[in-house]
Parts: sequence; C-alpha cells; structure tokens
Amino acid sequence: MNNFSIHPDTTVGPVALTVADLQRSEQFYTAMLGLRVRDRTASQRTLTADGATPLILLTEVAGARPRPPRTTGLYHFAILVPSRLELARSLRRLAEMRYPLTGASDHLVSEALYLDDPDGNGIEIYRDRPRQEWPFRNGQLQMAVDPLDVDGILAELEHDTRPWEGIARETTLGHMHLHVADLRAAEAFYCSVLGFDLVVRYGPSALFISAGGYHHHIGLNIWAGVGAPPPPADAAGLRYFVVQLPNQDALGDVIQRVQAAQLSFETTPAGICLHDPSSNQVVLAVQPQHS
Repeated sequence: MNNFSIHPDTTVGPVALTVADLQRSEQFYTAMLGLRVRDRTASQRTLTADGATPLILLTEVAGARPRPPRTTGLYHFAILVPSRLELARSLRRLAEMRYPLTGASDHLVSEALYLDDPDGNGIEIYRDRPRQEWPFRNGQLQMAVDPLDVDGILAELEHDTRPWEGIARETTLGHMHLHVADLRAAEAFYCSVLGFDLVVRYGPSALFISAGGYHHHIGLNIWAGVGAPPPPADAAGLRYFVVQLPNQDALGDVIQRVQAAQLSFETTPAGICLHDPSSNQVVLAVQPQHS
C-alpha cells in the first residue's frame, strides 16, 4: 500500500475541541486571536477567519479538566496567516493584550508563535516562507527550531496604521500536530493507509508528513511517552480534526484504502470518522465548494 499518495490538494481543518467554559473560550478566540463567530448554540461555537469557512469548532463540556500530561491527543493546531505582516499584527495584538507566549521559533520554512488557550490547548500562529525559499540538502527538506527574529517581524509594522479588526480573513488551518503512542503505528496509519507523504523524520521521536510537497500537514510525536494512553473522556482537548479531500473521487480513493486495511469507520454528518492507532479521531471529508 506504500505506492499511494493522497491527493496533492488535500488540506486539514477544521479542528474540533472540547472546552470547559464556552464563554471564556469565545472571549479568548475572538478578543485575543481575532477569530469571528459564525454559528452559536447553547453548547457550541463555530469560529472562522473569513466569516464563512469553519476553522475551530468549540464544544463545551462543563467542568472539563485539562488533558493530563503524558497522554495522547493534541500537541497543537496551527493557524496559518497569509504574510509576515499579518504575523506581526497578531504578535502586536497578543502583546497589547498581555497574553503570554509559550514559544517563538524560526523553522526555516516558516516563522511561528506558540501559546495555549485557557484550557491548555496548544496553538501555533505562523506564516510560511515562499516555497522557493525552503532549504533543501541532498533533496531533503531542511527544518529547524531556531530563535525567531522578533525585531524583524515587528519592523513589518512600521508603515501599518490599520486598527486591529481581527485576524486576516485569508487565514486557514495550516497543520495539526499530535501526541501519539507509537510512531511506527502512526506512520503506518497516516502514510501507508491514508497516503500522506513522509517529509521529515525528526530523529526517533517525531515525523512530519504532508500532501503535495507541503512541509507538513500533520506532525506526529511520542514526546508524551511511548505507549501513552488516550486522555480521559471528560478532559478538554481534541475531539477530532478533518482531513479535507478536494473532491469525491479523491475521498473515495482513501476510503477504499481504509476498507482494504480493515479499519472500522463511521459515516457521520461531518464525514467519514475513524481513529488513528492512538485513539485520535480523524474525519475524512470533501472540501466545501465556495461559489
């Protein structure tokens, strides 16, 4: 099954999260990050950048506790802004609101800020460098965790006088990064079955995989420990994330491989729902068509 690659136009998102306090989470995602509420119910919020496309789906489970350490699940989800200027605008907003960052890195292919939401869900906000600037050595994409040039990013704001009106509407969900229990089993599921391509192997502890030559749509790591159990059902954190195929034929190709691997799945309103070997829930769906 290793000769199959998932359709190159495949993307990820939206991501669905469990939160303990919906009002608190809505305030964070709108006031701090600048996302916009598209739909609102008593227990759920749909958050978007452009007013139409769902990026984050929040579901309240009152009193949900933070995901215990050394369990599988969300490491972070990554919000991709369209330019270095927009990354600078997000950085300035977080500074103005005095919201703490957990990190900031230059990955050679991208520049990134890291923070946690009020439930401890990890978030990356990043911008990509143009693909022609991505470094390769002997045909292998190079990525790193170098210090971020914060001064250089903030210099982008020198001539920007626009008031903060929220995150750029072109913002998307760029990638997902997951804690898994067994890296080999995760690679077999995401690469050998679903068809993502291995891009970078980060020593024995992490993999970065993608469709269409992107640096990564999914990161997989065993940093919570080999054999880490899934979090308890009442914990905040990842409910599921969506792998979006560009059309029904591309989705059908992946479903055929899931069936050939004899993996169980369920058809839901969100799409084809299945679990990776670490119990992380993945939904396969067709990308929404915008008129």
